[in-house]
Amino acid sequence: MNAAARPLVQAHDLAKTFDVSAPWLNRVLERRPRTLLQAVDGVSFEIERGQTLALVGESGCGKSTVARLLVGLYAPTRGSFFFDGEDAHAAFKGSNARAMRRRIQMIFQDPYASLNPRWKVADIIAEPLREHGILTDKAALAERVGQLLQSVGLSPQDMAKYPHQFSGGQRQRISIARALATEPEFLVCDEPTSALDVSVQAQVLNIMKDLQRKQGLTYLFISHNLAVVRHVSDRVGVMYLGRLVELADKQRLFSAPRHPYTRMLLDAIPKMHDTGHARTPVQGEVPNPLNPPSGCAFNPRCPFANERCRKERPQLLDDGHGTRVACHAVEEGRVDMPAAAA
Repeated sequence: MNAAARPLVQAHDLAKTFDVSAPWLNRVLERRPRTLLQAVDGVSFEIERGQTLALVGESGCGKSTVARLLVGLYAPTRGSFFFDGEDAHAAFKGSNARAMRRRIQMIFQDPYASLNPRWKVADIIAEPLREHGILTDKAALAERVGQLLQSVGLSPQDMAKYPHQFSGGQRQRISIARALATEPEFLVCDEPTSALDVSVQAQVLNIMKDLQRKQGLTYLFISHNLAVVRHVSDRVGVMYLGRLVELADKQRLFSAPRHPYTRMLLDAIPKMHDTGHARTPVQGEVPNPLNPPSGCAFNPRCPFANERCRKERPQLLDDGHGTRVACHAVEEGRVDMPAAAA
């Protein structure tokens, strides 16, 4: 496959297991086995250049672990991640690590925790430029930092200030400017607006969309807010207990969701023109990830579950309409086809 036709991001069967066991002596005295947590279990997706894939799901479903796997903060237990045709995890461990990290950057969730409070904004944004040897001259650094601040709607004069002098939305803009400093092609955004007020969220999201248009950026956007996902994404992946249960184009997922869990999430969104209709809350609780259900992890909460669902884990399969879904009930036709997909 030539480089132009190849997706920029290709994740295949990514998995991450954490050892969350008690200390060795406690285990010996109490005769307890080691405890393993399967945070991500066999996640596969692709992202085309200049596109945005959003990952959604309830807290604890593994979204942030996927983000950290893609930027090299975690090494995978299993699976692979190819970036522009190159094995990124091999690159992160090899001599090409710096070049790969320059092309892949991350925007973190909490703008209050991700900026060093003792550093001025100029030093925060200039750090990746110095670290990667892109610029070392003081005047050139100051000019570039000023340009980056302007690109996110702030003033070059702001470089002399400290993070505590900014609001949450402004701090997140500084985080975006820092991420853009190395001129990356791929940005992993881990709930970048969840700590912000709704009006400020819209401003930050619009800045991110403008930057994507101007610079041809590719995004993995992680969120639990479906309204935000609808605004920013091209494709949407729905995660449940470490696995992808549905993967579809945004329009198709919102108009014709297939998986019962996706339907449950969408039913829980307040609808402005549907005031007479009672909202359906998300039913049940997410199972304990240390002791997940057998078969399909969603079966204890699913109205369509049968004996096969309780015993056999479904695979992510194409439903013939452009959606990939992991559900025995959909595969067997036990779930009605949404009207928009019929």
